[in-house]
Amino acid sequence: MSTVFAHRQLSHDLLHGTSVIRRYMSVRPPSKDPTTPPIPRKKVTIQALQALRQSKTPISMLTAYDYPSALACSSSTLTDITLVGDSLAQVCLGYASTTQLTLSEMIHHARAAARGTTHPFLVADMPFGSYHTSVHDAVANAVRLVQEGRVEGVKLEGGREIADVVRRLTDVGIPVMAHVGLLPQRHSALSGYKVQGRSVEGAKKVLMDALALQEAGAFAMVVEAVPQELGKYVTDRLRIPTIGIGAGPHTSGQVLVYDDVMGTWSGHKAKFVRRFANLKEVRDHAVQSYGEAVREGSFPDAEAESYSMDELEWARFMESERSQEETRS
Repeated sequence: MSTVFAHRQLSHDLLHGTSVIRRYMSVRPPSKDPTTPPIPRKKVTIQALQALRQSKTPISMLTAYDYPSALACSSSTLTDITLVGDSLAQVCLGYASTTQLTLSEMIHHARAAARGTTHPFLVADMPFGSYHTSVHDAVANAVRLVQEGRVEGVKLEGGREIADVVRRLTDVGIPVMAHVGLLPQRHSALSGYKVQGRSVEGAKKVLMDALALQEAGAFAMVVEAVPQELGKYVTDRLRIPTIGIGAGPHTSGQVLVYDDVMGTWSGHKAKFVRRFANLKEVRDHAVQSYGEAVREGSFPDAEAESYSMDELEWARFMESERSQEETRS
C-alpha cells in the first residue's frame, strides 16, 4: 500500500472520529514492546527457584524454540523456566538426533526465544561437541550462548567427567543446569533411549554424578528417565532443585518438550509424556480448510477480506488505460 493512500485513509479516520488503526500488512509489528510481560510476575531468578524447592512448590519448565513458543511459555505465571532445548534438532529442524545440531543453530533459536521470554528463567542446551573438546572451548561457546543467544544459563549433559567444565563456567559467572540419567546426546553409546539407573551400579552412578555436579556449582539438575524411587532419592540428597523428565513425581519440578505438550509431535511418544492438547489435529484441519477455501474461490471474500478503490478514482484509472491503449494503436 502506498504511503499517500495510507495518509489519506488516516486523515479520513481522524475526520470521522474513528480511532481504529487499520492493518495493511500481512504481519503487523506488535503494538507494544514485545518484552512487556503479558501477565504480572517478577522475573524468576536462581534464588527464586531455590525458594520454590525449599517450600516444596513444584517447578514448571517447558521448552521453547522460537519467539511464538517462548511467548506461549511466558503466557502463564506458572512457567518458571523456559528451556531452549536441543530437541529443536528433531522437532524444528527435522534432524534424526540432537547430535546434529550446531552451536550457530542453537544461538539463532535462543535469540528468537529470548525476544519472547518475559518472567521465566531462560536456559539453553549446549549442543553436542560444544563443550567436549576442552574447558577453554566450553567457556568460549557458553559465552557465545549468553552474549549472542541472550540466555541466562546453559544446560550440559554428563556426569563426573564434565565437572571441571561446570566448575569453570560457574567460576566465570555462567549459571549451569546439569543433566544426569538418560543423556540423549549419547544415545548411540547408551544403545538407544533407555531408562537409566535400574541396577544398583547404575543407580549409584546417577547419584554420584549428580552429587559431583552439584559440588562443581550447578544451580539445578535435570534428571531424565530413571526409576521414580531413584528420582526421589537423588532429589532428597541434593541441595539444589531437580527437574524431572521421566523421573517420577517426587523431583523438585518437571519438564516436557513443547511439541509433546501441545500434541504436535508425530514421532515416538515416551511413556512419561502427557499431551495436554491436540494441536496437530487443529493445525492440519486449518491447513486443509484453507486449501479448500482457496480452491473453491470462497477466500478471500470480496467484501470482508478485500480492499476497494474509490469509484471515481477507478473510473479515472480505466479512462487513463483506454487513452494509453488508443495511443498505442
